[in-house]
Amino acid sequence: MKVLVPVKRVVDYNVKVRVKSDQSGVDIANVKMSMNPFDEIAIEEATRLKEKGVATEVLAVSCGVPQCQETLRTAMAIGADRGILVQTDAELQPLAVAKLLKALCDKEQPSLVILGKQAIDDDASQVGQMLAALLGWPQATYASKIEVAGDTAKVTREVDGGMEIIDLKLPAIITTDLRLNEPRYVTLPNIMKAKKKQLDNVTPQDLGVDVAPRLKTLKVCEPAARKAGVKVADVAALVDKLKNEAKVV
Repeated sequence: MKVLVPVKRVVDYNVKVRVKSDQSGVDIANVKMSMNPFDEIAIEEATRLKEKGVATEVLAVSCGVPQCQETLRTAMAIGADRGILVQTDAELQPLAVAKLLKALCDKEQPSLVILGKQAIDDDASQVGQMLAALLGWPQATYASKIEVAGDTAKVTREVDGGMEIIDLKLPAIITTDLRLNEPRYVTLPNIMKAKKKQLDNVTPQDLGVDVAPRLKTLKVCEPAARKAGVKVADVAALVDKLKNEAKVV
């Protein structure tokens, strides 16, 4: 069974992002970049499936600028067997990424696609669902546990009322939640081994996909600074402020 795992290069989660002076987007110049944490969980889960003997090959895919090769090398250091970079300098929106992944799924014929539930840069949480719709495959989102047996995947997901268990007929799409696993520490020997693994480059044109943006960003700005809290002398003063200043009662 082949497992395909998309991985995205994003601003590292420890970095405080800055908005460009012209408010056209986020400034990523000289900023530390890393793999999207949810995608890291996805590649870890795929690697564990391979270690259990369930999966035979783990394929990591990234879409974007040439520097995404670093993200793919990290994925291969975790456990992916090979990588594919869909190289483009264009702004990639969720629908375009889903179309690129569909084209690769048609070519590679994976039995399972595991991807992060969302990327921490745009927080769109759309690619997995769009990919499932384009392929016509069953999907399970926000997975906290995955069990694969034969041509069926049993996925446990957290919902408001507790836990929900879904049985999926493979091929299928699964998006990962934080509680699915804890990614392993990438060791130096595995980083060196990853440099020798196969990494292919293709373009959207090679896949026959139009990645032109469908949405236009008008302005990006930081949220308004929160006002400092105040102390009140008694309950009466609190009620007065809630009523006359906050206007919530």
